[in-house]
Amino acid sequence: MAGLKYLSGFGNEFSSEDPRCPGALPEGQNNPQVCPYGLYAEQLSGSAFTCPRPSNKRSWLYRILPSVRHKPYTAMDSGNLTETWDEVEPDPNQLRWLPFTIPKSLEKKVDFVTGLHTLCGAGDAKSRNGISIHIFICNTSMTDRCFNNSDGDFLIVPQQGEILVTTEFGKMMVEPNEICVIQHGMRFSVDVFGETRGYVLEVYGAHFELPDLGPIGANGLANPRDFLTPVAWFEDRELAKGYTVINKYQGKLFSSQQAFSPFNVVAWHGNYTPYKYNLQHFMVINCVAFDHADPSIFTVLTAKSTRPGVAIADFVIFPPRWGVADHTFRPPYYHRNCMSEFMGLIKGHYEAKEEGFQPGGASLHSIMTPHGPDEDCFEKNSTAPLKPERVAEGTMAFMFESSFSMAVTKWGLQTSKRLDENYFKCWEPLQKHFDPKWRPSKQ
Repeated sequence: MAGLKYLSGFGNEFSSEDPRCPGALPEGQNNPQVCPYGLYAEQLSGSAFTCPRPSNKRSWLYRILPSVRHKPYTAMDSGNLTETWDEVEPDPNQLRWLPFTIPKSLEKKVDFVTGLHTLCGAGDAKSRNGISIHIFICNTSMTDRCFNNSDGDFLIVPQQGEILVTTEFGKMMVEPNEICVIQHGMRFSVDVFGETRGYVLEVYGAHFELPDLGPIGANGLANPRDFLTPVAWFEDRELAKGYTVINKYQGKLFSSQQAFSPFNVVAWHGNYTPYKYNLQHFMVINCVAFDHADPSIFTVLTAKSTRPGVAIADFVIFPPRWGVADHTFRPPYYHRNCMSEFMGLIKGHYEAKEEGFQPGGASLHSIMTPHGPDEDCFEKNSTAPLKPERVAEGTMAFMFESSFSMAVTKWGLQTSKRLDENYFKCWEPLQKHFDPKWRPSKQ
């Protein structure tokens, strides 16, 4: 399929032009008096103009018509997309959801936008500080309409069904076990090929970046070269009935009409692009002596806050790996945390909860809410021989971790009807093993 080529690297300066129009990229100037092929020059800025060079993000787009040519935006039904965090009373309990139901296309056609459901979040898009976590469940492609997020970045995690994401920069096919990031302000549409489901992490006021490696050194975790950016692809298409541009602005949806496709960018260059990443390329770092390392060693991308070492959100994965730690309880330990931990499962069985936590479902452990392995996991791993073993084979779980205290929406707690009311019972069988007469054996 045309356009399914990629440029490699993360955060670099790229340039690309559709091969149908060689020389479409101007030479020497970003905004010449007359662009090649009679194109319009348009800059997309992802940072303030005066940001330091390492954090300054922008791309120049050379397009058939500029994006400014559209009818006024009008409010539209936002469905289950929301930024209202006080719909229901706060709930500090451990929460778990069964796999979210995908509607059958014969019953109701739902595309990516109408299939977005906000599950939880915190903060405020107006002040550019916060996050939202959404579930998308859809069964049909977006036709003659695109989505533009004026609030923040979307990190999209498909769980069931591949998605073809068409952007102003080109096309990306994204399959389960891959992710893609559509950054603030970029227009895109999503084609699906059947019943499709996944997760979306939205951050306001910050962009995702690779975490610092510290003493790990130059190599490890996610390698910049494995992040792929699409190659320029355009369509010169006019529509008598109009093309719909949907804009998410201050948590609400608005729509406008224009007479041409927004995917009319013939060439572009810059360091502000959409990108995708295959999770199997992640280079796992783990302990080889004793103890269970903190999950921060599995961070793929981070959106930093203004406090050093504290993230608005981290995207963390738990991929297949070797467990070799000795004299150690190897699964995740019992824990209370000053961060909110939202977990999803793409495939397989999560090591600490092999029953109940299912692909396409989710869990939320709020700030300082205790959590950890269920009774079955604890008992098995307290007596298991500590030989080197493969952990999480055939599995991919992930976590959206945030310093924000997240509120759950009414849809998440009530309307979705997917909340597992029995989640707390997985810890009830835990027994007391305390023996006051125990003494260490003499060696």
